[in-house]
Amino acid sequence: MPCPTLEELLRQRSELKEQLAEIEDMRPGSLVPRFRKCGKPNCHCAKDGSEGHGPSWSLTHAIKGKTVTKIIPPGVAVEQTKSQIATFHHYRELSQNLIGVNERICDAKLELTQAGAEATAKKGALKQASRRKSPGNSKYS
Repeated sequence: MPCPTLEELLRQRSELKEQLAEIEDMRPGSLVPRFRKCGKPNCHCAKDGSEGHGPSWSLTHAIKGKTVTKIIPPGVAVEQTKSQIATFHHYRELSQNLIGVNERICDAKLELTQAGAEATAKKGALKQASRRKSPGNSKYS
């Protein structure tokens, strides 16, 4: 597969920025259903094979190296939270793609700068060579 041109990379970066600008509500974390047993001997949760009460939904994620848990109420809030987490995953993917494209843009610009410097150096060497006089034409020979 041929390497994309600088113009193609710049177009890709613009498209990624547009997609990032469209991102709405998002949040990191994992949403986990939890079931618990209340401990009452006559409750349905005390029977063998019972999952227990629930689910109650816990959203967990790390903040400054510490795991933080937030209880999400059942119903609409669970669906909203799932959507927000999915949006966060999409945001993270777009961000990584943007970083990759930017690195390739930087590399392409470096290559152009290097190629331009080499071309300038060659032109300078050619001009110096063409200015030299042949040894036979020197008035000091």
